[in-house]
Amino acid sequence: MDHLNRIMVNPEVCGGRPCIRGLRIRVKDILALLAAGASREEILADYPYLEDEDITAALEYAARQADHPVLWVA
Repeated sequence: MDHLNRIMVNPEVCGGRPCIRGLRIRVKDILALLAAGASREEILADYPYLEDEDITAALEYAARQADHPVLWVA
């Protein structure tokens, strides 16, 4: 599934950092919450304007950012 359409990058919002649907909550914020042990349910309860698909989008965005080619230097 492709949830990346939920990620917005706008120089006028959060300094151009990737955000969820322009809501001024950064992808990094969601990832930090998950890394700290927060569950999806806890995040959604604390941020009621978020949707479960937004969390999936943040994870998908991070996964794609981490997938880069390996360059070999001779």
